[in-house]
Amino acid sequence: MGFILQYQARPDGSLEIIISTSSTVSQTIDAAGVMRAIGSLAKGASVTVIGHEVEVADSRLLGWIFAVARECGRRGVGLSLEGMPEQARRRIGLALSVPERKGAKREHRRESILTTIGKATAGIVTDLKGWLTFLGELLVSLWGFVNRSARVPTRDIWNIIDECGPGALPIVTLISTLVGVILAFIGAQQLRQFGAQIFVANLVSVAMLREMGAVMAGVIMAGRTGASFAAQLGTMQVNEEIDALKTFGISPMQYLVVPRVLALVVMMPLLCIYADMLGIVGGAVVSSLTLDISLVQYFNQAKTAVHLSDLWLGVFKSCVFGVLIAISGCLSGIRCGRSASAVGVAVTSAVVSGIVAIVLSDALFAFMTELAGV
Repeated sequence: MGFILQYQARPDGSLEIIISTSSTVSQTIDAAGVMRAIGSLAKGASVTVIGHEVEVADSRLLGWIFAVARECGRRGVGLSLEGMPEQARRRIGLALSVPERKGAKREHRRESILTTIGKATAGIVTDLKGWLTFLGELLVSLWGFVNRSARVPTRDIWNIIDECGPGALPIVTLISTLVGVILAFIGAQQLRQFGAQIFVANLVSVAMLREMGAVMAGVIMAGRTGASFAAQLGTMQVNEEIDALKTFGISPMQYLVVPRVLALVVMMPLLCIYADMLGIVGGAVVSSLTLDISLVQYFNQAKTAVHLSDLWLGVFKSCVFGVLIAISGCLSGIRCGRSASAVGVAVTSAVVSGIVAIVLSDALFAFMTELAGV
């Protein structure tokens, strides 16, 4: 079933549009002619649409009538749909009640560079205040754990140690060994020019003990355990479990955060030492295969290059990194919103903030050790 459209001008200056159905014609709408006729009307004139046989289910025809109504409204011309079925008039009226928009996209007002810098600065200050507040509450809770006045579940500490320690060994093994191999290859390419291949052992052993072992273990734990902490606490926040703890008078800081911080502080030095050993072994494999340096020569040279202070420096860094990773993960989880998407944002924030904190603190350590001559 199609429809036929006719329009004619009245003597009083108005326009009459007549719509009739047809079983042989699919569609005959002179849309451009109708719009030109409406555009030629004087302001205040009227347009009458007559179509008693119009079917409401014909969305094409209703859409065209809607376009006519919009055009009449823009040109200040009245529109009468009294000749249309009641249901069609209601649908057109409902569509006209929605305000017209220029496009489907939202209009974004471009901010000035000063406004952008100001908002970024305010956000950094807010995040720094949140970190300091969280750190203060953590120190108070840790002191309560030391003097046994805080309610810290020790059983959870062992469970978290089991999760973030042995579970991380495969990825730490892979990454640390490859880092040692890469350092050995890079050192070999440069030192071979001077016939000083033996000093590859110095490069790999010192770099792993002082920097790379702790940093790589920290980055791995930030992406693995820090994200896990944020996801766990964020899900508890969504399910209102943290609010339930507060209702029962249990401190979330003592019950949830302190066990995780202590577990990471315990495991990070062990993972750091494990990463150091594997990195040195990876360098030894490369040296023995490509530089004709025996394993005995390699380890004797590494023994003369490193000192106990190098090992303790890396271990101390790993402890600090463990605290930073735990704070980043727990803070992002506790500050999580109440939706599933907020948990994803919290996990991303935990990983990013944890890695940034590791890099910044490592740079600060490098500056301080250079000043101290360590």
